[in-house]
Amino acid sequence: MLGRTKTLSGRYRFEIHQCCALSSPSSPPTPELPRLHFPAGGGSRRRYRVGQEVGQTSSAQVSRILKASEYSHSLPKGPASHGVLGFHSNMLPSNHPGEDRRSSATCLPGRGGVLVGVFDGHAGPACAHAVSQRLFYYIAVAMLPLKTLAEVERAVEEERAIPPLLEWHKYPQDHSCPDGGAISFQSLRNYWQERLEDEEEEEEDEQDDSRLTSALVNAFRRLDYDLSVEAQVHLSLPSPRRVSLPGEGLSLSSPLRVAFSGCTACVAYASNGILHVANLGDSRAVLGVQESDGSWSAVSLTNDHNAQNPDELQRILGEHPKSERRNVVRHDRLLGLLLPFRAFGDVRFKWRAEMLSRVYETRPDILSVVGEGVRMLPPHYLTPPYLSAEPEVTRHVIRPADKFMVLATDGLWELMHRQTVIQLVGEQLTGLQQQRPITPSRGMTLGGLQSLLQERRGRALSELEDQNAATHLLRHALGDDGYGAVAPNRLAKMLSLPTDLARRYRDDITITVVHLNEL
Repeated sequence: MLGRTKTLSGRYRFEIHQCCALSSPSSPPTPELPRLHFPAGGGSRRRYRVGQEVGQTSSAQVSRILKASEYSHSLPKGPASHGVLGFHSNMLPSNHPGEDRRSSATCLPGRGGVLVGVFDGHAGPACAHAVSQRLFYYIAVAMLPLKTLAEVERAVEEERAIPPLLEWHKYPQDHSCPDGGAISFQSLRNYWQERLEDEEEEEEDEQDDSRLTSALVNAFRRLDYDLSVEAQVHLSLPSPRRVSLPGEGLSLSSPLRVAFSGCTACVAYASNGILHVANLGDSRAVLGVQESDGSWSAVSLTNDHNAQNPDELQRILGEHPKSERRNVVRHDRLLGLLLPFRAFGDVRFKWRAEMLSRVYETRPDILSVVGEGVRMLPPHYLTPPYLSAEPEVTRHVIRPADKFMVLATDGLWELMHRQTVIQLVGEQLTGLQQQRPITPSRGMTLGGLQSLLQERRGRALSELEDQNAATHLLRHALGDDGYGAVAPNRLAKMLSLPTDLARRYRDDITITVVHLNEL
């Protein structure tokens, strides 16, 4: 719907339904790996002993697993790139199936621009799956001039071909959505019809300033609203019709399954050399800045929406009566259950208690495919909604020193500090580790010098091994030896952990590195 997909070979395929992404049956399946979840408030990682339950993984197998979902895309130089040279992306699941998703696209009509996003699902992949394929359309509709929207509406009414709003940049193995397109298209059409009815065309200056931020906020909130409404409509239908409608039942796009799962989102929009980053939850966007002396600095473009953010904690407490202060946030979790304080879906933290009770009593089928914690009313559920889908938007003018930006789900940030992430990408791009001369310190032994040379060799081999910056980060995040190099044995062991064990050591990880300026 309103989009076209650019494949790796450069050919285009127009999409009638936006959720029908390009897939490649001949492509080998992405290796499914399990998940690590760190306990709330715990900064230490568990150590594991390697026993016979962990198989041996060769270096070739390690690289095959790490590179299974990597993707690179370059944009043509000039004004059409909007300040973006291209991007590297990769995903490494831990859950089975993986709950993370990613998206990237170029906006075609209107002001244009480039959109990239990462989406971290929880209680199943359904919500992240839907949001990753629908949010960019909502953003495009929110930003388009009303004149353009009127032309799109006339084309629909007259049953003419609709000009595409987005050019998707998708890797063939990225997840596709086989059904539910009619529902999502009608919801999107309702959105642009309401814009045509309720808004007046604004001056271009207003479009370039506050309206862009408002458009991003409105797009996030409206999609979350539509996900909730679609689930409520689904509940109101007679049982036979519920089963017969395409895209429903217990499929991944089932409206109830989407609404009862949830996801965070971190989306960057680049246009005319300006970045707008809209964040919802605990994924992050960090800017890689090259200082005048060649060193690298990490500049955060997002704030985490969780209990570790004092401003966010006060926001949550201030939205509910003082009598609930002890229970709204317990053990650093919303109502003692959910870590992020902002997310799509998760209607069990948004709907009225009466409506939730109705679902629990009448729809055991949908509750059977979601997590155990979703199957009952949250404790102390008195004054919903407790969860917000309003993003925090940051505006940043791209400077010559801004070389790249890293968007990643929290699976990466649990393992690596933002400065380490930026340092690794910067050094990989510039090859500093291979060029820097070794100066032995006074008193260094031959054994110490040998260890230093081995470390340097390991870094160089890693940089040569991974041309994709996102893959480079994955390799270091899982194989870090504590001294900045990759320990091959540790990396192999982390990738060899059985499904049920791996979840205890790492989460799904999704990374997109956006290149902004030449080095």
